[in-house]
Amino acid sequence: MEPMIDRIGGEPTVSLLVNRFYDLIESLPQGRAIMEMHQKGHGLSHVRPAQFEFLCGFLGGQRYYQERHGHMNLREIHAHVEIRRQDAEDWLAVMDRAMAETGVAGREKAEIMATFRRAALMLVNVG
Repeated sequence: MEPMIDRIGGEPTVSLLVNRFYDLIESLPQGRAIMEMHQKGHGLSHVRPAQFEFLCGFLGGQRYYQERHGHMNLREIHAHVEIRRQDAEDWLAVMDRAMAETGVAGREKAEIMATFRRAALMLVNVG
């Protein structure tokens, strides 16, 4: 089967998705806590390129993030921040909207969102 990254339009679509996601994070109420997490952590300057690199590999394409950091362990990547269930739900809601607004739809969107939901809920580490 064709890798998911190719099914959604390749790296150009991933780039559009990441940029739209962070535009929404920076402007929607659901993004406020996520923005604060990034500001407590490694700051905002790295998040767009890091998420692009991660998602390319996550979706079956080039594993840029692993090449740069030696792993793609989501728990390790997020270990420095507290993540509540509501943070995970907010992240998922914003990503769902970003996908819709960048043309990731149908079966591909449903498959990706199901995987994102499992990953996001796995990262919840406080009450």
